[in-house]
Amino acid sequence: MTQIDFSSAAVHVVGAGLAGSEAAWQVANSGVRVVLHEMRPHRMTAAHQTGGLAELVCSNSFRSDDAANNAVGLLHAEMRRLGSLIMRCADANQVPAGGALAVDREGFSSAVTKALGDHPLIEISRAEVAGLPPPDWRNVIVATGPLTSAPLADAIRTLTDESALAFFDAIAPIVHRDSIDMSKAWFQSRYDKVGPGGSGADYINCPLTEAQYHAFVEALIEGEKAAFKDWETDTPYFDGCLPIEVMAERGRETLRHGPMKPVGLTNPHEPTVKPYAIVQLRQDNKLGTLYNIVGFQTKLKHGAQTRIFRTIPGLENAEFARLGGLHRNTFLNSPKLLDAQMRLRAEPRLRFAGQMTGCEGYVESAAIGLIAGLYAASDARARMLSAPPPTTALGALLGHITGGHIETIDAGPRSFQPMNINFGLFPPLANPPTKKPDGTRLRGNEKTAAKKQAICARALTDLDRWIADALRPAAAA
Repeated sequence: MTQIDFSSAAVHVVGAGLAGSEAAWQVANSGVRVVLHEMRPHRMTAAHQTGGLAELVCSNSFRSDDAANNAVGLLHAEMRRLGSLIMRCADANQVPAGGALAVDREGFSSAVTKALGDHPLIEISRAEVAGLPPPDWRNVIVATGPLTSAPLADAIRTLTDESALAFFDAIAPIVHRDSIDMSKAWFQSRYDKVGPGGSGADYINCPLTEAQYHAFVEALIEGEKAAFKDWETDTPYFDGCLPIEVMAERGRETLRHGPMKPVGLTNPHEPTVKPYAIVQLRQDNKLGTLYNIVGFQTKLKHGAQTRIFRTIPGLENAEFARLGGLHRNTFLNSPKLLDAQMRLRAEPRLRFAGQMTGCEGYVESAAIGLIAGLYAASDARARMLSAPPPTTALGALLGHITGGHIETIDAGPRSFQPMNINFGLFPPLANPPTKKPDGTRLRGNEKTAAKKQAICARALTDLDRWIADALRPAAAA
């Protein structure tokens, strides 16, 4: 095989998490050379445990895979149509999870690492980029994520003269399956929903009585928490990933309306008794030997976690493969600092991608990496690429990051905060559905469901048109 001269690589991607890995894949598949820089395992972060690319440090779930009714499921579908490496490896390493797409985290990371390592146009450099990338790197994607190393974060902060915004992101504990007491727990998906690779009985459920629930909440509130560092004390939490003890502090019934809601489930051990609350565990690896406690991200100290979580019926003898944790998550004020193609206004050779741009979630981070890779490849080939339509999940998410969220509310502009993909980011339908196929009027939940389905159908139609008009001509050229 002909040796490739990577010294003249057109694109450098800094960071090989989900966003960086996807960006590098898209650049290389566009026929452009790329160097992918990853500092692990030579320098680890506070949350990563391996040197594998695209390591999942929190949940193993990519959330709903329903492309007809759910915004994140729609984003899955759009990424698949664009040849996403992250989605390909997720599909190949899925584990049962009801209506969600969850993956064997080790198998997933290994698949991504192998695919990138085998690509003839990709070189993987295992060294830290300490500070701003060298000036001779003219086309750079920075995808270093929420755990960006201090030298690079400080350099970006200095360059932009803008204080980075930050929130805390939390990690849920993982339990060994054979340590769960199935005489008290049972397998069932909420409402028996069958998802990709699943059977409708994909979660382990642990029931609590009213007394057990209130004792559990009290223990969470009183449990010893890990101390914040001085520089962390004023950092706000992201509401989509609150520590369980913070949720408990917001109201004694909060958890029953969140991760411990008892709806859609029946305890086969006591079918006539409705649990007051239910803790769910989701399969975490393909072998089915590990399960993570859904929604139980926490800053409790490890000793307190073990003691309190073992009060949950079925988990009295739980053995933990990993306990929960919490880390600071840094992101940019992207609408102010980045242009429409996610380039830093202060230094356009630097393009940003992934969670540090202000998107939240594995899939969203990878999706922004995907579009950043397409933009960078177009720049390398001296071509212009139009943005994906705002009616698509990709376009709606990009619009949030690059300024679509800004409105004047009372005293001034709304503050920029991380966001998962959701239907609220999409433009409204020109003609929302009002009737069923039989001509009768849609009402209530039927109307809401029909509206979501119409948004999804419109998105996929518009994405296909964008691929045909914007991407295929550039690829042919």
